[in-house]
Amino acid sequence: MSECSAQDPRLAEIERWIAGDLGFGSTALVPASSDASFRRYFRLLRDDDSFIVMDAPPAKEDVRPFLRVAALLAEWGLNVPRVLACDVDRGWVLLTDLGSRQYLPELADPVRAPALYADALGALLRMQVAGRAPATGRLPHYDRDALLREMALFPQWFLGPHLGLDVDAPMRAMLERLFDTLVDSALEQPTTFVHRDYHSRNLMVAAADNPGILDFQDAVQGPVTYDLVSLLKDCYFVLPRERVRDWALAHRDRLLRQGFPVAADDAAFLRGFDLMGLQRHLKVLGIFCRLHYRDGKMQYLHDLPRVLAYVREVAQSYPETGVFADFIETRIASGFEAAQRRAIG
Repeated sequence: MSECSAQDPRLAEIERWIAGDLGFGSTALVPASSDASFRRYFRLLRDDDSFIVMDAPPAKEDVRPFLRVAALLAEWGLNVPRVLACDVDRGWVLLTDLGSRQYLPELADPVRAPALYADALGALLRMQVAGRAPATGRLPHYDRDALLREMALFPQWFLGPHLGLDVDAPMRAMLERLFDTLVDSALEQPTTFVHRDYHSRNLMVAAADNPGILDFQDAVQGPVTYDLVSLLKDCYFVLPRERVRDWALAHRDRLLRQGFPVAADDAAFLRGFDLMGLQRHLKVLGIFCRLHYRDGKMQYLHDLPRVLAYVREVAQSYPETGVFADFIETRIASGFEAAQRRAIG
């Protein structure tokens, strides 16, 4: 038993599962990564092979959606971890290792980045084409209730605990009108497989069949622009505005060639793309604050300025979001930096 597992009974149980039930012999696990959920990941080295162990405490996480979506993506030929063994009741999964070369740091290379994005957009198109019909009935629907429930996190965690605003009745009414506009736009779009977190921290650089794709367990059937905006308006890495526009429209053209009934008019497609991004980024502002105030994960607060900048830009770009743009300038922008200092120190 490792020194860490002696202080971590659940880790000790995982080591016994690996060594005893799976027959790996005496071995030790080293932390590989954690994420915004209660899952954590360990790397297992054995001779020249490397494996990943997912630990998803059953009281907090359910591994069955991960297993279901992993099988679906593998069936479609995407590069995802293969499931080698699992204990559903105890929340443990042994996986193949897609390596440690995350997209995020490598996107800083201006020579390398376009090829990485081309691969990611190509994989996204494959997911979306395959996910039009086969996924129907096999995934939850990203419906009005789900989209509204996500945006409710914005006043609940960002406006309240983080900014210290009193979310009164007039403010709630304004937000409800905004949320309805965003949901209506999202539900007008054709639907397909939606990863829901298709961005630079969940894509791995792979020598073959790039990219490796992670963190897909929350997949749904939903609006076709959702994953596109997750990738091109990444909460962790900002692309130049013109490049976002050009790559979004190029992807739109590929969707049209595949028979998706997306808007052929540039302005109409970009409006749906931008409003979908606004829905996502409002949710993310709430989630990142919840991760700090509820779960003690302060590191996500450093990404708030980037996400708020996306929100501000889109709100200022469309007449139907103009009232919210004014709200950002008068009620959010003035207190945001002070709120960040209070929270981060």
